[in-house]
Amino acid sequence: QVQLVESGGGMAQAGGSLRLACAVSGRTISSNAWGWFRQAPGKEREFVAAISRDGTITNYTDSVKGRFTISRDNANDQFYLQMHGLTPEDTAWYFCACSPRGIAPNYGLYYSYWGQGTQVTVSS
Repeated sequence: QVQLVESGGGMAQAGGSLRLACAVSGRTISSNAWGWFRQAPGKEREFVAAISRDGTITNYTDSVKGRFTISRDNANDQFYLQMHGLTPEDTAWYFCACSPRGIAPNYGLYYSYWGQGTQVTVSS
């Protein structure tokens, strides 16, 4: 059974930074691709970032390119989303997810397991 647990959410001011972590159990980081999605109030879930199974490929939605970085820690079976330059438009629930595909997919249906989410609120 794969379990994903997010942490690191909270409140930040515009221009600030937060680092989200996703702790993985039931899988090793090197066996799957991993992604971050977010859902803002009243909006559909959207892809944020993903990293491939071998860790060499990353994929970002255009609105976070240059500001967010996805990374992973094979030794501790965790992966992260470092967020800089936060704006109020980044306010959302953030979810980590596991994909059996080797690449870094940006489509939610390619992900089989999801965490419960962590809330990020950015004030102007």
